[in-house]
Amino acid sequence: MRDSHTFDQDNRLLQKSLTNKIIDNYFDNTESWLRAILRMCVFSLTHLDGEPVFMVECPNQAVAKRLSRKIYPFQGIVYYLTTNFNTSDRSLFCYQERNGGDWHCFDTSTSCWISWNHLQ
Repeated sequence: MRDSHTFDQDNRLLQKSLTNKIIDNYFDNTESWLRAILRMCVFSLTHLDGEPVFMVECPNQAVAKRLSRKIYPFQGIVYYLTTNFNTSDRSLFCYQERNGGDWHCFDTSTSCWISWNHLQ
């Protein structure tokens, strides 16, 4: 039986690997400042309301807000990851308050910031 902490570390390593692969392959022709900011983030694919959603976990509010104003490069990533052209291009740009507080996410489907107590 696996220790849950080990599973979280393995999952985080997989997410960082996915992040680096996407930055290297999908953002190779974008501005260097954007690639540098993205290297501080962690990408994952999650499901909300039965749809795949691309989530960008940002290190802080400033990075999340900056990326939330530059959503165009992220619109095709769900298609890139799933090869499902009938799905949405919804993305979340999230940051967590200090000391394990609430999560705040910019949702591109509504262009609004939303808060969650728990986000997995």
